[in-house]
Amino acid sequence: MPPIPKIADIDATFNSWAKSPSTTEQEKCDNSVRAVKQAVVSFEGFNDKDVSVFAQGSFRDRTNISSESDVDVGVLCTDTFYYDLPEGTTKEDFEISAAGYEHPQYKDDLHQALNDHFGESAVVRGNKAFDVHENSYRIDADVVPHFEYRLYDKYGSYRTGTAFLTDDGNRIVNWPEQNYSNGVTKNDETKGSFKAVTRIIKNLRVKMEEDGIAAAKPIPSYLIECLVWNVPNPGLMHDTYKEDVRYALAHLFNDTREFESCKEWGEVNEIKYLFRDSQPWRRVQANAFLDAAWNYLGFE
Repeated sequence: MPPIPKIADIDATFNSWAKSPSTTEQEKCDNSVRAVKQAVVSFEGFNDKDVSVFAQGSFRDRTNISSESDVDVGVLCTDTFYYDLPEGTTKEDFEISAAGYEHPQYKDDLHQALNDHFGESAVVRGNKAFDVHENSYRIDADVVPHFEYRLYDKYGSYRTGTAFLTDDGNRIVNWPEQNYSNGVTKNDETKGSFKAVTRIIKNLRVKMEEDGIAAAKPIPSYLIECLVWNVPNPGLMHDTYKEDVRYALAHLFNDTREFESCKEWGEVNEIKYLFRDSQPWRRVQANAFLDAAWNYLGFE
């Protein structure tokens, strides 16, 4: 016998899950970003610094779902930059001078700016980010202090991203502009299905975890977005979302069974490889989730 689906009306459920955030949700997100901007603008310690504030992650990309109850806010300082150079070169080859503003001081300054604006009780410092608590006007905000990041080639040109240090000393590099622009392009090319299917599978993962499906628990939201990014565009352009999701799960499951068939897959930014040792997730976890999702939906 075929597996029994855990969702009674898949078509209706998928149509609901595919929808973009409501106007109220988006307004609360925007309010959080504006409030962090005001905290930065009001802080005298940043008067002589080039600091900007922007939404990043799923809220900016419009792939967020209702259970993602906080917004990622980047605070970018371009007075200092991190960098990586081609093998065999030095910073002198690219006329890079020593930084005058170090990240630990920058994070301390941002902490003070947030405390001054929101109050100490509303701000919690974490290893990576500050949690600014929600109120009736805004949602929770994860505020990350970034420096500019440059990935140089041998000719002196570079790609620009962002980077920050965790409190325990790890450097994390992100590519928010590339994520955003590539996501917009794929969504346009698939007539809106890329982001819709991403939201559907994110909601599916939440429902599976609520029902005790162990394979759903370790799968982060961003990994789902990157997996759908690696589905060929025609596979996301069927007549129904059910057909799109069925194709996506089958394609992704088959190609994540072995590393060789997905070793060239990238994140949405197409700069970082999706399944390499530096990532916090593993291919086998993704494969197990995709298999469990297929069975959960009762697909044959």
